[in-house]
Amino acid sequence: MVATLIGGGHVLLEGPPGAAKTLLAKAIAKVIGGEFRRVQGNPDLLPTDLTGYYIRGLDGSVKFIRGPVFTNILMFDELNRTPTRVQSALLQVMAEYQVSVEGSTYDVPRPFHVIATEVPTEEEFGTYPITLTLRDRFWIRYPVTYSSSEEEFEIVKRADKLYLTHIADLETVVDINEFGSLQDFIGKNVYVDERVIKYIVDLVNYIRNHHLVRLGPSHRGSIHLYRISKALALINGRDYVTPDDIKELVNDVFNFRIVLRKEAEVEGKTPSDIINEALNKVRVPKE
Repeated sequence: MVATLIGGGHVLLEGPPGAAKTLLAKAIAKVIGGEFRRVQGNPDLLPTDLTGYYIRGLDGSVKFIRGPVFTNILMFDELNRTPTRVQSALLQVMAEYQVSVEGSTYDVPRPFHVIATEVPTEEEFGTYPITLTLRDRFWIRYPVTYSSSEEEFEIVKRADKLYLTHIADLETVVDINEFGSLQDFIGKNVYVDERVIKYIVDLVNYIRNHHLVRLGPSHRGSIHLYRISKALALINGRDYVTPDDIKELVNDVFNFRIVLRKEAEVEGKTPSDIINEALNKVRVPKE
């Protein structure tokens, strides 16, 4: 998740409520010195609740009230509870870093990141599928699950301390402008050998051409994997990307972009199975 943000991308979290997803997003916003806003998805949400709206005074004056997208980190809880028209408004700001309201266009602050959560559709009623176009704008989907028994024991044991801990107590470790500069830095200073780039392309094409795949990762998915791998390399203290970086990330970057044919369900195959098959079959570049 941190690598995705350093790379410049957006994160989709899938999992049950109560797993500290919002707390995590707030903490990240605090340590990078950025502004944080939160939107709760629901079927009654309107595009203007996201982008903003105009109010007109009795004297004929017009004022634009900015919506929650005018921030550095936007936490969108339960995105798949919102109707398609709201998803379209979010798509524009994720793709263009600007919003259009009544014919006027406004830029959002940079850096700008969306951290969204989705409710597993098989577990909840009242959900709307996230459109494939919007889903493709997310760089990574990360599954959030309940902690193990040992981890939950420690969480409960420290509950009093956690209850008294406030986000405001966290120290800002990097200025928001410096964080934006870090995103530029990896583009210019972290090296990706052409053999590693070909490895990404070969994995993508293996998946796209698989007989059980109806829709494979897009070109955008390949670019997202490339960018996140550079950020991961930097986090690990390297100025170059290795095939192992690609292997570590590929499932979370490609999994949610793959649409399988009906035959895959008959064979009991999942997108992760196809990705693992690609990892086993595609030749890994050697140093």
